[in-house]
Amino acid sequence: MLLTIGIILIILWLLGLVTSYTLGGFIHILLVIAVIAILIRIIRGKK
Repeated sequence: MLLTIGIILIILWLLGLVTSYTLGGFIHILLVIAVIAILIRIIRGKK
């Protein structure tokens, strides 16, 4: 589930870069959350 959320947030961030629509840094916050979610998934491993 975290991996899915992370991928969705990265896609939203990339769309924000393409459209230059950043909402004052909101897209960058999404990127940080996505990276954290993916790192947590990697650290915990598959169960």
